[in-house]
Order: sequence, then structure tokens, then C-alpha cells
Amino acid sequence: MAANSGKLTICVGDIHGHADRLYKLWHNLEVTIEDFHKCTVIFLGDYCDRGLQTAQVLDFLISLPRRYPQQKHVFLCGNHDLAFAAFVGALPDAPDGFQFKSTWAEFERSQEKEGWWSGDGEEDVHVQGRRWGGRIKIAFNAVKGVFYQGSIYDAEPTFTSYGVAHGDRAGLLAAMPESHREFLRNLVWVHEQGDDTGDPKTSYTKLIAVHAGLESSKPVEPQLQSLRNRDVTAPRVEPLAGRKNVWNTPPELAEKGVLVVSGHHAHLYTDEKLRLIIDESGGLDLPIAAIILPSRVIVRDTDNEESEALLEMPVPAIAGH
Repeated sequence: MAANSGKLTICVGDIHGHADRLYKLWHNLEVTIEDFHKCTVIFLGDYCDRGLQTAQVLDFLISLPRRYPQQKHVFLCGNHDLAFAAFVGALPDAPDGFQFKSTWAEFERSQEKEGWWSGDGEEDVHVQGRRWGGRIKIAFNAVKGVFYQGSIYDAEPTFTSYGVAHGDRAGLLAAMPESHREFLRNLVWVHEQGDDTGDPKTSYTKLIAVHAGLESSKPVEPQLQSLRNRDVTAPRVEPLAGRKNVWNTPPELAEKGVLVVSGHHAHLYTDEKLRLIIDESGGLDLPIAAIILPSRVIVRDTDNEESEALLEMPVPAIAGH
């Protein structure tokens, strides 16, 4: 059944290098929504790692504004994307005189266990980039019940998607199209839009989309300002990487009827009126989900059998690739 579009917003959960699932999900959204080509589509971040097709995922996402010019596309930065960008020198500009080496101290006690990347230019790499490109000494991730893939970020499949060995920074920089680095550099860290639906069951005064969420124990406005500015000076950006501390909608936003939407948590959580978490797969062998707002209809890559034919869906060539 086609969803009536009106003013629809689609929030797409973490993709984590699974281009085949992304193609299927996109097809399912297209056949589900009338006037799909006019929707706002918010990608909630974490495009890389775990799956073997990060390069193809970025090709697809980069192609969307040209292929769907009437859509609005929002590409949020996830914690994995920030670390990937840090490793390949594609973070937003740091303040004059700031040295990325100053971000290392908070995590140094974990350096040996995590096997941080070292090599030419390491002093210019943010701590999350060194963790991303490193080789973790522990083989098994007991929290997730899976083996690590290269680093603590499971970054080895991302290197593989570009045809280079894990940890080969020079090789990765040579293999990556400049359009991919620009995509990473231009990711936004927060998206804010007004969306009063008029329906008491779904109504919210404003939507804030951020990869992990906002800290309830801290004032909201300084967090939002740091996200708007894409402040790369912090060793860890909690709204992109936090867990329990960013799960709930901050009370000061809930009082104003503000909806917070994120991915990141390896959960599909739609129980609350003013908090949505759209990350069913967590990069593992589970469906990639999207939510259509304001109806809150969930669409998955697994919904339609005919979308199996899109496993090898071609992406139009991108200039400069």
C-alpha cells in the first residue's frame, strides 16, 4: 500500500557497508511512498565498516542528489564515519593552531590493547582515526558476540572495499576517489527541522536528528551549537558515540514537544512519542530499517521479495571517480 506523501520525512538507519541491502531498502521505499521523489530523506550515519561494500555505499549516496533532484538529502555523520574521516584527513577544519595529537591523552591507557595505527603523519590524525585504522589485540567482541574485524571499529572491510590491506593509509588515500573524501568532509553532525503534524498521536514541534542522541544530563543548546559547528577538538563526541547517556530525549526538549531521532544503538525503538532509534541491524546480519514520518511506518530491505533482483543494482558513474 502506498503511503500518502504530503510532507514526508524518511529516516534511514545505519548502513555499515551493506550496499546490497541499501539498494533493496531504497527500492522498497520508492514503491511504498507516493511522490517519493519529493521527500526529505535523512540518513542517520554510519555508512562504513562491518559490511564489505563501503565504497559502493558512498557511490550510491553521492549519486542521490543528481538522480533525485527534488528530494532533500541529509547525510548525518556517525561515529564510524568520523573515525574514517579522521584516518583519511577528511574531518572538518580544526581551529587555527589546534593539534590532533592533543586528542590522544583521554584514550592512551587503551592504546596497546586497541593497537592504534602508527605511521607517517600520525601526529596529524585525531585519536578516533588512529583507533579506526589500528589492529586490536583482542579477537572476540564479547559485548556483541562477534569477532572484531581489524580494529575496534571493525574497519577492515572498509579497507577491503577499496582493494587495500587493513591499516594501509597511503594505499587507502590513493584508492579513494576524492568525491568520497569530500562526502565525509561535508557530513553534517545534526539536522533540525520544524514538523508540526497536527495529529495528537504523532505531533511534534521540531525534529532533531543526530547519530546517537543528546545527553540528558547537560544543557541542550551548547550540545547543539557544538554539533552545528562540527567541533573536532573533542576526543569523543558524545552525541555521535554515546550510549545510555544519550538514549532519552532531554527533558527540556520533551517539554517543548521536540522529537529526537537517531541510529547507532543496534535497536529499533519506536515506543515513545518523542524518541525514535532506527538501527535494527547494527551492521550485523539483520535488516536495515527506515521510518516514514509522520506515519511511523517502518520499511525494511527485506520487505519485498522482488527487491532481491536489485542485489547488483548499478549506480550511475560519478564524475571524477
